[in-house]
Amino acid sequence: MVTGFHTVSPHTPISEAVKLFRQASSEEGRRIFGMMVLDDQGNLVGMLSMFDILLFMRPKHVHLWGRMDDIEIADIIDLSCKKAESIRVGDIMSQEVVTIGPDTHKFVILDIMIEQHIRRLPVVEDGMILGIVYISDLFYDVLDRFTDDSTPA
Repeated sequence: MVTGFHTVSPHTPISEAVKLFRQASSEEGRRIFGMMVLDDQGNLVGMLSMFDILLFMRPKHVHLWGRMDDIEIADIIDLSCKKAESIRVGDIMSQEVVTIGPDTHKFVILDIMIEQHIRRLPVVEDGMILGIVYISDLFYDVLDRFTDDSTPA
């Protein structure tokens, strides 16, 4: 579990949230792809991920356009960015947040992440957010065990 985590308000414009992702990534020294969304009282009300933002940015009926090589992609991206200026985090965040407790076993966490296609799980106890578990941290924990020379073969 990582106890240092980044949050965003549901009232934050998407254009500002994107800047917060960059800032958080710079502070962490690794790319951050999701943030917990907290209301004014500090309650967990959602999650905002890169997927939520990209899903919003993608033209709704792109599958009807057929081939993409004849479309000015830069224009579409610029229009989507302009449209995003009036959209708030609360409009596109994932509202159904799966959480775990601090004593949840790693295999249970991994099972939840795999079964529900979740990359990060907030750790909550008695309504308080204690931290977050990233799937990448679970992966590197397993990787470390594979490469640990002290482990018997």
